[in-house]
Amino acid sequence: MSSAKRPGTQQPGSHVADSHDLIRVHGARENNLKDVSIDLPKRRLTVFTGVSGSGKSSLVFNTIAAESQRLINETYSAFVQGFMPTLARPEVDVLDGLTTAIIVDQQRMGADPRSTVGTATDVNAMLRILFSRLGDPHIGPPSAYSFNTASVRASGAITVERGNKKAVKATFQRTGGMCTNCEGRGTVSDIDLTQLYDDSKSLAEGAFTIPGWKSDSQWTVQVYAQSGFVDPDKPIRDYTDQELRDFLYGEAVKVKVNGVNLTYEGLIPKIQKSFLAKDKEAMQPHIRAFVERAVTFTTCPECEGTRLSEGARSSRIGKISIADACAMEIRDLADWVRELAEPSVAPLLTALRDTLDSFVEIGLGYLSLDRPAGTLSGGEAQRVKMIRHLGSSLTDTTYVFDEPTVGLHPHDIQRMNDLLLRLRDKGNTVLVVEHKPEAIAIADHVVDLGPGAGTQGGTVCFEGTVAELRGSDTVTGRHLDDRAALKESVRKPTGALEIRDARTHNLQGVDVDVPLGVLCVVTGVAGSGKSSLIHGSVPAGADVVSVDQSPIKGSRRSNPATYTGLLDPIRKAFAKANGVKPALFSANSEGACPTCNGAGVIYTDLAMMAGVATPCEDCEGKRFQPAVLEYRFGGRDISEVLAMSVDRAEEFFGAGEARTPAAHKILQRLSDVGLGYLTLGQPLTTLSGGERQRLKLATHMGEKGGVYVLDEPTTGLHLADVQQLLGLLDRLVDAGKSVIVIEHHQAVMAHADWIIDLGPGAGHDGGRIVFEGTPTDLVADRSTLTGEHLAAYVGA
Repeated sequence: MSSAKRPGTQQPGSHVADSHDLIRVHGARENNLKDVSIDLPKRRLTVFTGVSGSGKSSLVFNTIAAESQRLINETYSAFVQGFMPTLARPEVDVLDGLTTAIIVDQQRMGADPRSTVGTATDVNAMLRILFSRLGDPHIGPPSAYSFNTASVRASGAITVERGNKKAVKATFQRTGGMCTNCEGRGTVSDIDLTQLYDDSKSLAEGAFTIPGWKSDSQWTVQVYAQSGFVDPDKPIRDYTDQELRDFLYGEAVKVKVNGVNLTYEGLIPKIQKSFLAKDKEAMQPHIRAFVERAVTFTTCPECEGTRLSEGARSSRIGKISIADACAMEIRDLADWVRELAEPSVAPLLTALRDTLDSFVEIGLGYLSLDRPAGTLSGGEAQRVKMIRHLGSSLTDTTYVFDEPTVGLHPHDIQRMNDLLLRLRDKGNTVLVVEHKPEAIAIADHVVDLGPGAGTQGGTVCFEGTVAELRGSDTVTGRHLDDRAALKESVRKPTGALEIRDARTHNLQGVDVDVPLGVLCVVTGVAGSGKSSLIHGSVPAGADVVSVDQSPIKGSRRSNPATYTGLLDPIRKAFAKANGVKPALFSANSEGACPTCNGAGVIYTDLAMMAGVATPCEDCEGKRFQPAVLEYRFGGRDISEVLAMSVDRAEEFFGAGEARTPAAHKILQRLSDVGLGYLTLGQPLTTLSGGERQRLKLATHMGEKGGVYVLDEPTTGLHLADVQQLLGLLDRLVDAGKSVIVIEHHQAVMAHADWIIDLGPGAGHDGGRIVFEGTPTDLVADRSTLTGEHLAAYVGA
């Protein structure tokens, strides 16, 4: 072959394909973005900063990543697209230079009781194959080691539709690994009947004490009252043995209630299906409180919490069963797998070793595979999702991360930074939404959105390097080097919460006195036992208000007014002023526009294509009937009130003819947590992670409790907002409350009156108190990882 150059051939490096080095976004208007135009360099690490609610997620997730996923979905056939989520094209004029986007967000992992770290990452699937090949005794295929697969046996006649039809006898058998007693959940429940009903009353008198079960209108209650199995007018304590058996344990049968065919079944199986089939962490607070009162969960005595049948537990490789392997810390399991040398399963062992090593590398070696997925924190869940991408051979891909340092101790952030840089160095574009200065510092390119939040944000305030950001006059630039100082004097405790011999999860018989009447911060590396100590030992009584990391439940019909309970006093005030029913002033009830059912928009489903939402022509997006909008309070109709910002509404309901103390009190709390810019009727689905966290905090602040337990309240908060949060915590303590904060943010540590530091490491290397005292003593001592980082932070 000749090596001579053809005429007109381009020189190396000047190929036209190499000119596409930018992701170009022009005219982005998604959510609060105001015609944003920006060019992002490919194969670089770009960090997006700005106050919470400034438009970071709208630009990165709802515009760039969403359009990339939509375009990829469009490459499939219409038939396949019918099974995929439908994505609307973002509000943007031009999006050019996109590559395949892989999104690693903070969404908590599914809280199904049967979902574990092992099932969520496919490690369990690999272990099942391994034991089905090497386990002794051999008990069957991989399904025989699965706690989600029940054993099935069947026999009988089947008709074969081939030539001459004839019935043939057939038997079918599938061996599963599910424990038959707990059905693969690992726990069994015992129900306290006194929490379900008052046996001195009849069903007609409202005997049920289950949340949401009302005797007069609730269909479920009517099924029991009109089933014919029990007398609805007889007190439950007077039931005959047969009536009580039918009432509590009756099998499912069809009954007619008010001419409608419904299913009747005993109260116990009904409660088990309605409440116990769901994960407690995913329940609404009042339902969870009821379940905690009425149901005691104990470890299954047959499988000892392993979820597996006796056969699955009897099969071993060496001395290890699959239940033992799943209960090990992942770093120990990785060492055990490394010792296995069996040529027949060599490819499987290689894949399993790589995945387990990724867990250790990402700082999750302290987890075990049998850990329920619903118990992982937001940061842990995000890092678990990263596992499958670490060893990927893909390059020229766009990785999108949502605050990957959430839930990480300063000691762990460096490791996360290294992983992000490694993804970039393989030739990938890495886009990160982040608030932590340590993570911003490694950026090749920074985009700062703002200047404010909500309607005051949505513009690009700065674009450039980290050094240039420091010199800029943006909110992020001014606060990037903020450092909270240690307090000169700390508050004195007014009492103590005694915790003795705490052994939840990895705690090793911890004894500690948590001071009350002060701001106490519990810290330590991820997995050291902080949440286990506080959530597992502080009694969840009437005097304790716990604000955890569980996500806010809410549809596009939910908004800050409905979530906080603010709409109730507003509706009552409108009703009283106009002499009508409060239900008229709810877009989810009688006052709703009949055309759009109170949604404000008409949704048109276009099958596999993205649905279209068009403003309702009848109510013009106001969500209410025209007759309702004629009623006024303080000169405003209900739609105008819901269109107000929190700050404007606080002023409106605080004085004058519209003065409503109950509404004003809730609005003050929203303003205190820095949500003054939110609109009362803004759908919860449009709020950022930090906004949701603060909305939850504002709601809980209204509860009457003496002890507040806050789990990482700085999640999603900009550097400028942290100062406001510290002021809020101070106000709570000065009002006589005790505040216990589980936190990694050094500004909160420096501001504390007392610090409890757990460690020294994670998993079985943690679970001990390594320091308790004032922040000043911790910095002077420098005996722990937290002490070293806090000393560096305050410049000591």
